[in-house]
Amino acid sequence: MGKNYEIERKFLVEFPDVSVLDVKRRIGIVQTYLRSGENGLQRRVRSVDENGSVKYTYTEKLFLSPVTREENEREISSEEYKVLLSEFRKDCPPVEKVRYCFDYHGQLFELDTYPFSDKLAIMELELASPDQEIDFPENVRVLRDVSSDHRYSNAALARAGAFPEQKIGEKD
Repeated sequence: MGKNYEIERKFLVEFPDVSVLDVKRRIGIVQTYLRSGENGLQRRVRSVDENGSVKYTYTEKLFLSPVTREENEREISSEEYKVLLSEFRKDCPPVEKVRYCFDYHGQLFELDTYPFSDKLAIMELELASPDQEIDFPENVRVLRDVSSDHRYSNAALARAGAFPEQKIGEKD
């Protein structure tokens, strides 16, 4: 796996009406975190279902700053996926989400929705540089930038089963 750097900003948004977005892809994701690798390397596997076709990926991430990370990802077989699942982190339940990839003024946004909220979602955008201007979609209400707030990481959301704004155990 070669070195790939990812610069990404993450925003807490009100759950939008996805029918008004220019959705290119709708993907069901089950993301399972594995025991950490060397030097605090975050490891995970994903089952990705797009239109009934399921693929599996293995990813390693090293966080360099709140918005920049080194990321190495590769597709794996269902057999390798099942073997890696045995290394799951017991303190972190799998993350289930539906991701909508949509285009707005030449920018490809990813909107992650979770089964525990019909009011809030996470919107991400990969950037060419950390200080790149973002042209936000007019049909999405951005509440705030949560790029450096660890409470909004997928792992933290899965552990809590709710957004920090929600009362624990309360479905909205």
